[in-house]
Amino acid sequence: MIGADAIVRCLEEEGVEYVFGYPGVAICPFYNSILNSPIQTILIRTEQNAAHAASGLTRVSGKPGVCAVTSGPGATNVITGIATAFADSIPLVCITGQVNSELIGSDVFQEADITGAVESFVKYSYLVKDVEDIPRIFKEAFHIANTGRKGPVLIDVPIDIQNKELKKFAYPESVSMRTYKPTVKGNMVQIKKVAAELAGAKRPIICAGGGVLLSGGEKGLLAFAEKHEIPVVSTMMGIGAMPTKHPLYFGMVGNNGKFYANRAMNESDLLIMVGARVADRAVSQPDLITNNKVLIHIDVDPAEIGKNVGPEIPLVGDARHIFEDLLAQEFQCQHRQWLETLNEYRRTMVEKRNPNPAYVDPAGFITRLSEKMEADGVYVADVGQNQIWSCGYHIVREGRFLTSGGMGTMGYSIPAAMGAKLADKSRQVVAVCGDGSFQMSMMELATMRQHGIPVKIVVLKNNYLGMVREFQHYNYKDNYSVVDLSGSPDLEKLSSAYDMKFLRLENMDRLEEVLDEFLKEDERVLLECIIDPMDLVR
Repeated sequence: MIGADAIVRCLEEEGVEYVFGYPGVAICPFYNSILNSPIQTILIRTEQNAAHAASGLTRVSGKPGVCAVTSGPGATNVITGIATAFADSIPLVCITGQVNSELIGSDVFQEADITGAVESFVKYSYLVKDVEDIPRIFKEAFHIANTGRKGPVLIDVPIDIQNKELKKFAYPESVSMRTYKPTVKGNMVQIKKVAAELAGAKRPIICAGGGVLLSGGEKGLLAFAEKHEIPVVSTMMGIGAMPTKHPLYFGMVGNNGKFYANRAMNESDLLIMVGARVADRAVSQPDLITNNKVLIHIDVDPAEIGKNVGPEIPLVGDARHIFEDLLAQEFQCQHRQWLETLNEYRRTMVEKRNPNPAYVDPAGFITRLSEKMEADGVYVADVGQNQIWSCGYHIVREGRFLTSGGMGTMGYSIPAAMGAKLADKSRQVVAVCGDGSFQMSMMELATMRQHGIPVKIVVLKNNYLGMVREFQHYNYKDNYSVVDLSGSPDLEKLSSAYDMKFLRLENMDRLEEVLDEFLKEDERVLLECIIDPMDLVR
């Protein structure tokens, strides 16, 4: 057995079913060895999307996704995908090929110091120097990626190490790392303090972040909120932690959140932030969440607690375990009047849109699409105006809402949707993007065709980089600069080139008919929706 064979065996031991990537000479031994494995390789058309696809698979399956690319530009291209996963705490194992060990540092062809380059965007990285270390390194990498605050781990493997023979392959049964022991269970003293504060609160609220979903804590959150009738809001990454239509859920907070959700959080007397890092997009003014209220911050990463705002009760631990322990605490709290107030806010503080009837209304379209999708469907939003409309108008029932929150990476939706579909082929998967973000990953239509991945794609077309145009509208008095997307491809012809079904919706008149056709069968479909170029998210 050589090092490349050992890598494949490690992936098999971890139950990996798919590897997304792009080969090159420095990773060829690995790709040659994987031919003898049941693991399926997916040829992505650009390396960044290998990490995005692995991310989509991870977020649906709960298992770390794997991507593998070559050295030099292959490795540097994948960095954006790694950074996107790191910002949203998505566990990945990213394998990069490297030049021969003895040549590292001599600037040979396609050499790049990838472990150094990704230092800011990974939980940990390895440069494999001894072929005998491969089993231990891979066992540790999967453990690190998928425990504590989850995130990507990079393993850089020189080509000579991939080709070198092992004396013996033995995959470790467990991991014991002296310097890495993340806290999972919350401190019971702190948990009792939380219960005591809740017992005396008149206006409590829970703000759920992406950490709730990453920990599998949705059921615990729902049970706890229902048991004590505590209202819930979410960050962008926390969308889906509660069903959208649940009476205790009051929407997304932040710059582009619901007005009534922000007001609810501001007027609360006790705020539980769970699995959220109190970043600027969700909380633009941190002082507002500490003024006249008790702040409880729950996070599996102790570095996040107190980083942007100081909580009165810090609680380190995994959200799922924390809610299990909180449910075991017996206390009474009465705040029916608070819920009545919030319901009145929700009823009266509804955004009033005046869509142009000559075009598709993106808000109405997304709502109706959500209602017609299968209950457990996966909706993947890209970045831009389409993301904000999706956050505001998509209805999560039993499914998932995926997007790039922390990094806001355009082009995320299509490769992530492919990964999500491969994670669970029984589920309906829809990617929604703008015409700008679509052109950042439209090459993956070839991947979908080659590997038979029936993702459905919606392109909200306005011929602008809409989010930037809107910013320039408000801040530069309509002095638009470098946002015109003239020259974009004819999507009908493009769909035909990739042997993909094409639909177009020009206004809301044929909405029901077109959506029925779009969702009818489990097949690749591209739906172009023509929206008003001057439409605004607010």
